[in-house]
Amino acid sequence: MPLPNFFTPDQVETVYRVPYQDRATAARTWATEHHITAASEDTVRICLLLIDVQNTFCLPDFELFVGGRSGRGAVEDNRRLCEFIYSNLGRITAIAPTLDTHNAAQIFHPLFWVDDQGQHPAPMTSITYGDVVQGQWRVNPQMAPYLSAPDLQAFALHYTQRLEKDGKYPLTIWPYHSMLGGIGHALVSAVEEACFFHAIARNSPTRYEIKGDNPLTENYSVLRPEVLEDGQGVAIAHKNTTFTNTLLSFDAIIVAGQAKSHCVAWTVDDLLTEIQARDAKLAQKVYLLEDCTSPVVVPGVVDFTEAAESAYERFAAAGMHRVTTATPLADWPGL
Repeated sequence: MPLPNFFTPDQVETVYRVPYQDRATAARTWATEHHITAASEDTVRICLLLIDVQNTFCLPDFELFVGGRSGRGAVEDNRRLCEFIYSNLGRITAIAPTLDTHNAAQIFHPLFWVDDQGQHPAPMTSITYGDVVQGQWRVNPQMAPYLSAPDLQAFALHYTQRLEKDGKYPLTIWPYHSMLGGIGHALVSAVEEACFFHAIARNSPTRYEIKGDNPLTENYSVLRPEVLEDGQGVAIAHKNTTFTNTLLSFDAIIVAGQAKSHCVAWTVDDLLTEIQARDAKLAQKVYLLEDCTSPVVVPGVVDFTEAAESAYERFAAAGMHRVTTATPLADWPGL
């Protein structure tokens, strides 16, 4: 299917207002001209899961731009992603974007922690269980009135220890990002435009899924927070079983977004865990769209490329498909 004439590749790295009414009119005309039916009529139901395709991760001037090794990762990923959506408009049943959603007072933001001088940690500081035990970092006492944990310092000890025991990444203090109400929280404009165009053309509302708004835990995966309980076994968060069930109700799940080494890998890992608990063969319905995702790389500081590759090798070994936009959707195995 051709690309609509309003789409230009350069748009994927700019912020702009989507002209909704104009796009709605164009989408209805497009559907008629190209004989695109309503998504409810699909015999093979395909969900495009977009992990955190937000300005904060995808635009070079924003807080946590995912550049990959090329330095242009998320920008190029989103160009291909938009082209993929438009090219396969008549086959994608639903688009489900996740939205990483934060405020200032969360466990991975500087405001949550102070040292013995009352100073907050710098972004990208790693806080380990040992650091908390030794008192190098403690919970900002001014946060107590706003958070539900009765003993925040005890919780901090439990939290950092739990991460270590579960083999998770150490707690990283991230720059303030994906702030609710801010521009960084929004979907990349060109991607939002493509999602809206799809919604109108296919009579299939975009299925937004919020994640990451719990102040007491990180939430790389949309399906499960990093830590579920406090030190006494009381739940602080829950797995997103409803969304897991929604995804697995489709015949195929295509996964793209940012970052391949973090929120994408963690989401796919949790999806695989749920699949293996139900029926391992369900892994065959998952397609990892590899040229629409990039790993976190900070030149000279950290490079998660190999960690992302290792995760994807494991997913493929479990039955998931590694695919790219270079191969037409009709030629993907099983579709």
